[in-house]
Amino acid sequence: MLSDDPLVLLALVGIAGIAGLVDAIAGGGGLLTVPALLLAGLSPHVALATNKGQSVFGAAAALARYARSPLLDRSRAPAGFCAGLLGAVAGVLLVQAVSPTALRPLILVLLVVAVAVVIGVRPPQAGERRTRPLALTVLVAGVIGAYDGFFGPGTGTFLILAGTLLWRTPYDAASADAKVVNFASNLGALTVFAAHGQVLWPVALAMGTAQLAGGWLGAHLVVRRGAGLVRVVVIVVGLALVARLAWGLWRG
Repeated sequence: MLSDDPLVLLALVGIAGIAGLVDAIAGGGGLLTVPALLLAGLSPHVALATNKGQSVFGAAAALARYARSPLLDRSRAPAGFCAGLLGAVAGVLLVQAVSPTALRPLILVLLVVAVAVVIGVRPPQAGERRTRPLALTVLVAGVIGAYDGFFGPGTGTFLILAGTLLWRTPYDAASADAKVVNFASNLGALTVFAAHGQVLWPVALAMGTAQLAGGWLGAHLVVRRGAGLVRVVVIVVGLALVARLAWGLWRG
């Protein structure tokens, strides 16, 4: 059993720590953890479920750190949380009936456009932050939360880009706001996966300890270093996601 192999489990824990750090800054932690779980021998559904079981710890730690800073938009956080959670539940239920494979070309195009925008458009400044209509906040959180439950790659990155493009939120504040929805979507998806008995809990909990540390550290770096750090990591993660999806399409 995977949880009985100390070397494999140790490697997964190390990867989870790095993934938590990256995810807290710009999203994309699943780029590391999902392939690692698959290489460790888990079936796709169990790998996705176990990934949610461990990533929810990193998202919680990052959110807790952001909540102690002035970056988080507390007025919209409850609505975003509820919409993200319900959207993720719907997405996981939908994926049981529909294959997400058809989404890959669309997501690849969206990621290419998103990275180009981040590189080419002047970053938002602190004074430019626009009012966020509650209805639009709920819609964006619900749609991206459903995407997280249904498919997943780049959820945090898309949330950050939604904040910067729709509301001209600076990248560091957008990363903080994204963690509210991302934590909720992880929690919602995990609830459904756990109800189906698909989470390998010994592995998820072991990786979750490293996610706690990585998530808190990543959020702390954003609070200390600001929007510039988030923008750079968003570009790197976006390009990595593009490469990963393109490789998957090329291999069929």
